[in-house]
Amino acid sequence: MKSIREIYKIGKGPSSSHTMGPERAARLFRGEHPEADAFRVILYGSLSKTGVGHGTDRVLRETLAPFPAEIVFSQEILPGAHPNTLDLIALRGGEELARLRVESVGGGDIRIPGRRDTDAEEVYVEHSFAEIADFCKWRYIHTLSDYVELNEGPEIWDFLQEVWQVMKRSIDEGLAASGVLPGGLNVQRKAKFLYEQTPDAHIPALNEFQQIAAFAYAVAEQNADNGTIVTAPTCGACGVLPAVLKYAQVTRDFTDAQICRGLATAGIIGNLTKSNASISGAECGCQAEIGTACSMAAAALAELYQQDLDQVEYAAEVAMEHHLGLTCDPICGLVQIPCIERNAVAAMRAMNACNLSYFLTGSRNISYDMVCRAMHETGVNLSTRFRETSEGGLARLYARRKG
Repeated sequence: MKSIREIYKIGKGPSSSHTMGPERAARLFRGEHPEADAFRVILYGSLSKTGVGHGTDRVLRETLAPFPAEIVFSQEILPGAHPNTLDLIALRGGEELARLRVESVGGGDIRIPGRRDTDAEEVYVEHSFAEIADFCKWRYIHTLSDYVELNEGPEIWDFLQEVWQVMKRSIDEGLAASGVLPGGLNVQRKAKFLYEQTPDAHIPALNEFQQIAAFAYAVAEQNADNGTIVTAPTCGACGVLPAVLKYAQVTRDFTDAQICRGLATAGIIGNLTKSNASISGAECGCQAEIGTACSMAAAALAELYQQDLDQVEYAAEVAMEHHLGLTCDPICGLVQIPCIERNAVAAMRAMNACNLSYFLTGSRNISYDMVCRAMHETGVNLSTRFRETSEGGLARLYARRKG
């Protein structure tokens, strides 16, 4: 597996697969063809279906500027291709100079068929939770964060400190903002309103929910407004992990260094899911995005609460298991409904998964590796209507009502 740095990417929303990935591809292609005086980009699959709502066309034109860029939203189906595929074409004097096919595979990463991935080296020898647990047992390593440091070196903590500072800043900025999110859905920001409420003191659970939900809404709304966030593991699911960690820090006085230990553990869970299944909504539905984010957050909490490796695994497994089958059906192709609210719900579910792991780990029957495989199998068998095309579910019914 690669470094957990590949899970946490600092950048602007609203979508890691539809904005970060295409931006990265366009920058690479433009650099390879400085002689071009114009470009054409053909979007396929989910990129074509929801590219306007996600801002794909906007970010491509910005990246390829000052040269003109024609963006083509193709309805052609590419058998065997990744759902987020794009062709970049370099032009000079109207004639084609070069063409490159790129797949935006989720989390801001891209894959170029036929090219070896040279962007990041393999850092981890182990490729499953079972292998990691076995290795840790033989090396007397008791936490996933220690396992991360062994493989990544002590410099990983400076990187995770930067990640945590950006996460906290996105929460603060989201809590301070108000107004309507862009895109035409007239979605009002809710984080500030949630945070300023005074829950009934006789219902402690309300206070917990209010804070966690406000933090999750804050980050997700910043993402929807093209703000700077951290993929965890994607833009669309970026509010879950920061919300849970911020609440833990506020209520339990964890230091930033301790929070970074949680981030390290979460990074391993995200890495395992990305390597063995998918974190792409266009490939496996929202279970791959919000489900992975929930697993990452649950595992991070278990680490912070000093649970053992079995409990950390169980927390992650429970979190993912109860997102199996979750569809990705963003209304109007925007990362707003149901995406923002879903971040808050998943953050609460992460808390519950961690609590269950405290009591029930000894009686579990399902491993994280198994639920990860189940998620991938479920995802690739979902109809494309429910994999980030806005052609099914809430997106279709909303569009029908609007006429």
